[in-house]
Amino acid sequence: MSVLIDPPNWPGPRGLLWSHLVSDTSLEELHAFAALLGVPERAFDRDHYDVPETVHQRAVALGAEPVSSRELLSRLIAAGLRRRKRREPAPD
Repeated sequence: MSVLIDPPNWPGPRGLLWSHLVSDTSLEELHAFAALLGVPERAFDRDHYDVPETVHQRAVALGAEPVSSRELLSRLIAAGLRRRKRREPAPD
């Protein structure tokens, strides 16, 4: 299993800091881990789950590998699982 989680450094809703949860193996693995963790499907965004700081320690206890945000992104790209936002074309 290669589920990764970065530190909760990203400000978000409810005044909490948030982490990104990804897999560098498959989206199926990521969805299965998120379900085990109790993270709702609505927290999924293209290639990762946004999880609050209150979930970080439990994710690590269940086997997520804590890594820096830079390493998380690097491994996601290397695995070919990075899905960037599509940009809208500029109006004429």
